[in-house]
Amino acid sequence: MPEGDTILQTAGRLRTALAGQVLTRSDLRVPRFATADLTGRTVLDVVSRGKHLLTRVEGGLTLHSHLRMDGAWRVYAPGERWRGGPAHQIRAILANTEHTAVGYRLPVLELLRTRDEEKAVGHLGPDLLGPDWDPDTALRNLLAVPGRPLGEALLDQRNLAGIGNVYKSELCFLARATPWLAVGDLAAPIATRLVTTAKQLLEANRNRPLRTTTSTAPRGPAPKERLWVYGRTGRPCLRCGTPIRTADQDTRPTYWCPRCQSGPTH
Repeated sequence: MPEGDTILQTAGRLRTALAGQVLTRSDLRVPRFATADLTGRTVLDVVSRGKHLLTRVEGGLTLHSHLRMDGAWRVYAPGERWRGGPAHQIRAILANTEHTAVGYRLPVLELLRTRDEEKAVGHLGPDLLGPDWDPDTALRNLLAVPGRPLGEALLDQRNLAGIGNVYKSELCFLARATPWLAVGDLAAPIATRLVTTAKQLLEANRNRPLRTTTSTAPRGPAPKERLWVYGRTGRPCLRCGTPIRTADQDTRPTYWCPRCQSGPTH
């Protein structure tokens, strides 16, 4: 599931394939920008901002995309078969003489002036993997509405940018709080540690092909169980053995241990 760490990795792959190269093909398959043609322009950079991707192109243009739940950017060599999905799911094609980047199922795709990037990402809180990271601001944002459920506050990108549904469940487990606990009910040291832990987890996974939260060791074999609770419905908690439970929170599946985590259960 695309979250801040996977978006950072996607930006890196796109940057390697496209940056510094002149586009020989440009095809944006969304009605608003279907006639836009970036052919002949050089890609300057590709950066991530939270869960957003910004592809900056010569001439002061930026292609802004967001993957949400199941979007993807894939990079192919000349002659390589495209395997990201059927053709009708393709929303963008950017190619040079050495690589072709294909965007599948992109729910957000827009071309804007680079100077206007803030219109697309200016609402975001501090980026957990970005140069603007500020734990104090993130903590203030998170606690700004004390009655809000913790899981919802973590997912709100205006508070801190980069957490998705996987990290939400994992962070709540590590804080020993259910996702429905009012964020203002967290003890101050736990709230502070939660923000620090979020940063540590995303940093530990920024270069990993498989996300792991049960160990933050940068090297060595991954643990047998890579996640504490996410996707483990009915399986024993890795701490206490109690079966992991799941329920929807704001239409998204949420996982927790009813023994290790305190607070309301939806």
